[in-house]
Amino acid sequence: MSVKVVANAKHIFLSRNLAQYQRNPLLYSTYRGIFDFTPITKTRREFTQKKLAGYSMQQLYSVVADVEKYNTFVPFCKKSFVYDRKPGSLKADLIIGFPPLNESYTSNVTLIAPSLVKAECVDGRLFNYLLTAWQFSPGLKDIPQSCVIDFMVSFEFKSLLHSQLSNLFFDQLVKQMEYAFIQEAEQRFGPPAIKSHVLVSNKS
Repeated sequence: MSVKVVANAKHIFLSRNLAQYQRNPLLYSTYRGIFDFTPITKTRREFTQKKLAGYSMQQLYSVVADVEKYNTFVPFCKKSFVYDRKPGSLKADLIIGFPPLNESYTSNVTLIAPSLVKAECVDGRLFNYLLTAWQFSPGLKDIPQSCVIDFMVSFEFKSLLHSQLSNLFFDQLVKQMEYAFIQEAEQRFGPPAIKSHVLVSNKS
């Protein structure tokens, strides 16, 4: 069978399965966006994305759950210190830095292997509210090294200045952050079994 025929067959197979996932309900019932140029009075920001990726649930879970190493691959994360580990949870102090911000915050992280990593800000110095969540579910039946990622970040800064800056810069920052985890998976596990496909993406 020629390379062209194989490529066409794979494209049809992926297209049919992508349509299946696009019809499925998302992890979050309400999809408001994040980091657009909406009026500054709307201080809560959200970004949600559903993606089919060429790594297994366990592989991607292991990357996202490795909070202690965030400073080595997450954009603008300067330090990441993990403590108070318990079965299914941990606490982490993170420092984020990019001009003109250089701030620290503490997160409670919930871990349910291999399906969920959820982090909630608890110190309140930088954010009034911050929640990030990654949920992993099975991917294509015929490709074991694949999974569906539901990624969500929702936050509200305490500072009006930070809220204004978020309208200018954080759209790209969130996309870079999500992409950084896929890149880290490639560093650890090699090339993906299939190219990543965004199924649904929303921001406000």
